[in-house]
Amino acid sequence: MRFAILEDDPAQMEVLTGWLREAGHDVHGFGLARELMRVASRESFDLFLVDWVLPDLTGEQVLRWLRVERGNDTPAIFITSRDAEEDIANAFSAGADDYLIKPPRRIELLSRIEAVMRRSQPRNANQTLVVAPYQFDLARKVLSIDGAVVEMTDKEFELAAFLFRNLGRLLSRGHLLEAVWGRNPDLATRTVDTHISRVRSKLNLRPENGFRLTPTYNFGYRLEKIDPAEVTTLGTEVVSQG
Repeated sequence: MRFAILEDDPAQMEVLTGWLREAGHDVHGFGLARELMRVASRESFDLFLVDWVLPDLTGEQVLRWLRVERGNDTPAIFITSRDAEEDIANAFSAGADDYLIKPPRRIELLSRIEAVMRRSQPRNANQTLVVAPYQFDLARKVLSIDGAVVEMTDKEFELAAFLFRNLGRLLSRGHLLEAVWGRNPDLATRTVDTHISRVRSKLNLRPENGFRLTPTYNFGYRLEKIDPAEVTTLGTEVVSQG
């Protein structure tokens, strides 16, 4: 998964980054609140780990900005030395999903992260993902539509599965690139656009079929499930007006 850490203490940042990368996550570190805010305006993440006391803004201000101004409901965990009951209440009021007191302990942190992610993005234990009429066999990397197998490359399958796991979420190109190809500096985000086009075509992801895979300018893509009847109705209205 793709995590963003907001922490101005280099030693603490190194520890957290090491633990999370050892656990197999992609980690992006930020020492200033405004730096994270700038990147979060054009990139998506699976989780924010936020310190409270920072050189420019507070972690609480950052989280309120994400929730209110950006409409971003990505899970967030505070990791801070502030342990007053009022501070904890304010953090949850700002939209935090959990709260850890410094210094964090590795096993507890990873367990808390797992619990938060399980609540926000539940996984199917039997290694299948079903969003009718699509069925993903995650173990064998086989996708079928109404029982008919679709020929796909491994990367096309992984991209399609990631989109369906995050149905309704706006995902940045960088996020998609890391999720499917890993942190490879030699790959351009154009790779994502090319594979998105192939996935849209092979899965017939069009409004009349109940799904819409749309780009957001200078950001990324969102896969949405929609009611085909609404598309039909809209089309009828346009024709009538004409």
